[in-house]
Amino acid sequence: MDFAPSAQAADLTERVRAFLTEEIEPVEADYHRDLAEARRTGDPWTPLPVVDELKAAARERGLWNLFLPADHPYGGYTGLSNVDYAPIAELTGRSTLAPLVMNCNAPDTGNMEVLLKYGTEAQQREWLDPLLAGEIRSGFAMTEPDVASSDATTMAATAVVDGDEVVVNGRKWWTTGIGHRDCKILIFMGLTDPDADRHHRHSMVLVPVDTPGVKVERMLSTMGFHDEPLGHGEVSFTDVRVPLANVIGGPGQAFAIAQGRLGPGRVHHCMRLIGLAEVALELACRRALERTAFGKPIANLGGNRERIAEARIAIDSVRLLVLNAAWKLDTGGPLNALSEVSQIKVAAPAMAQQVVDMAMQLHGGGGLSDDHPLAGMWTTARALRLADGPDEVHRGLVARLELGKYGSGR
Repeated sequence: MDFAPSAQAADLTERVRAFLTEEIEPVEADYHRDLAEARRTGDPWTPLPVVDELKAAARERGLWNLFLPADHPYGGYTGLSNVDYAPIAELTGRSTLAPLVMNCNAPDTGNMEVLLKYGTEAQQREWLDPLLAGEIRSGFAMTEPDVASSDATTMAATAVVDGDEVVVNGRKWWTTGIGHRDCKILIFMGLTDPDADRHHRHSMVLVPVDTPGVKVERMLSTMGFHDEPLGHGEVSFTDVRVPLANVIGGPGQAFAIAQGRLGPGRVHHCMRLIGLAEVALELACRRALERTAFGKPIANLGGNRERIAEARIAIDSVRLLVLNAAWKLDTGGPLNALSEVSQIKVAAPAMAQQVVDMAMQLHGGGGLSDDHPLAGMWTTARALRLADGPDEVHRGLVARLELGKYGSGR
């Protein structure tokens, strides 16, 4: 196996590092302070001007849409392999602003990959082009409040074909990005044919946010955070009618689309979590050396050196695990990396949550407050133990594939 980046990727990685150092880090603290002030006194859902300024700077530096897969056929963008993109994604995970201003932020990345691989020319022209240009944003409406979303085949919201239209009904929640002023399109997953086999019952449909019958019922907080200006919303769909041409890949193809997504999207969150954990470890080390208690730096108290060492070991171990999954994806495609992808989706958020928790403990009461970024970082890691599928589902797949080597069926 070869984890060495290409010359192009190595160059882009250093350019991203410089962009973070020169453009983002000097303004990020002010950005979060201004956003907190907007929460108290104004409208936190309208992006602050610095976001557009950083977007322009990223585009000027050629650091735009770097998530696109190497074999994509669209638009003249230069794509990267999974291994090549991994260190770039790790760097962007150090900042909440970096993925957003480089147009590499979820859920847009996944939605763009779906349109890139499965969209018609008309769908790409209407929605993919402006998404790639950063002119609009999107959401993914899949999870439902009344069914177990760990089993997507139980999805109850409907997308029923009616002549040359699709009629959409139901309620979705945790629709990420719906709070943003520029969110214009949703990919809605719903039940089309209840009599088909369980993996051909559902369809993915493009639903413009301004279609009659679409209503944002409320914005949801995650452990007290609303994640402005993107947010996660509960959205109702009442007799929403869109053209049949808005179905992606044809009726009943939702699961094939979900399983067939290629490119670095499968490792985005995991690599960004490594960057997040690196920041948490840096903060922990600085705190451990600067703060004293009982006449000693707290690095020398209570087993903290061992905790710091374990954090370093955990981060480096998960990085190698993610690079292995990326390499398997590059060399054999998604079916070649089923176990490896599920492994990292369990390991990466758990590792990040543990490292951040250790850093919070070293910061004492301050670690629980907004004076430090750790509470938000912990929430991000904890949420991703559900957002990409619950740990239990991924562990179940890993176990099934492992036991299958010894003759066990499902």
